[in-house]
Amino acid sequence: MRFKEMASKVSQWLEESKEIVISSRVRLARNLADFPFTHWARKEDLAQIVEKVSQGAKRSNYLKNALMINLKELGDIDRQFLMERHLISREHAMGPEKERAVIISDKEIISIMVNEEDHLRIQVTESGLNLIEAWRLATKIDGELEKGLNYAFSEKYGYLTACPTNTGTGLRASVMIHLPALVMSRQINRVLDAVSRANMAVRGIYGEGTQAQGDLFQVSNEISLGESEEEIVAHVEKAAREIMEYEERARKRLLTQLEDEIKDSVSRAYGTLCSAYTITSGETLTLLSKLRLGRAIGLAQDIDIPTLNELLVLTRPAHLQEIAGRKLPAPERDVKRAALIREKLKIKSEQGG
Repeated sequence: MRFKEMASKVSQWLEESKEIVISSRVRLARNLADFPFTHWARKEDLAQIVEKVSQGAKRSNYLKNALMINLKELGDIDRQFLMERHLISREHAMGPEKERAVIISDKEIISIMVNEEDHLRIQVTESGLNLIEAWRLATKIDGELEKGLNYAFSEKYGYLTACPTNTGTGLRASVMIHLPALVMSRQINRVLDAVSRANMAVRGIYGEGTQAQGDLFQVSNEISLGESEEEIVAHVEKAAREIMEYEERARKRLLTQLEDEIKDSVSRAYGTLCSAYTITSGETLTLLSKLRLGRAIGLAQDIDIPTLNELLVLTRPAHLQEIAGRKLPAPERDVKRAALIREKLKIKSEQGG
């Protein structure tokens, strides 16, 4: 498995991200008509589904060089690693031992979860606010796969899915968005409540069942029945743009009203990251969020966004263990995390100088 090689760099969509909206993701839920949903399927059924989807992927122009991984062959760290890279969901990583797999394109923009809640979860992730392009690519891949797979579809209800909220288009459009100014100014709950009233779901950094960390949130449509795919994508993009405007205004107010406090906060975050010899994952995300905010409002100019994006991923627990090539207890991870951060920031500082 080439996980150690993957762990040394970030996915292309994150490497190129520079905006308040870090990424856009479109996911299509699909099931095969000839098999029960995964929760009811027998082991033999699930194995056949993996084989059929694998064969379909081999015929796809977009998945010719894709990596096919059987999750049963992976340990806990490997599965967590794939989750940290947003290639599989938390449910797929931590689900029961059954025949399940993931297909990953060579640039990690495309991933297909097989036998998660649905038989297929076709996922495309693009950098920044780029939902339309992600949706177009997901639709093309879906069309290629459908030529060789018999999808469960109802003329009345649309695509049939294990969870009723996905029935219809089966489409979930989401953005990962960084909102430190709204959090610092204590406006975040008011903004997210307004988003929820607009039939949008707000989740943590790794989606459903996870908490927001590092001021990172995922915003997505709540249902997929009753609207076209184009309408769903447009509604999520509109919500993302409105949240971006709130965040931008909050940043301007903070810089006007609390300039010294913001400068001090960014400076302390930078100093801690550059000098700490042990640091937890949670503290790292908090401090990186402050540096990202500082960079956006004209402070910490010697640290670029690609470096911050890199640290956002490479300092996660499973990534540190993949790089080390072994399981690490939490205290040792904290030491290695601090060393990695010092190394990356020193290199960047020397290059800047």
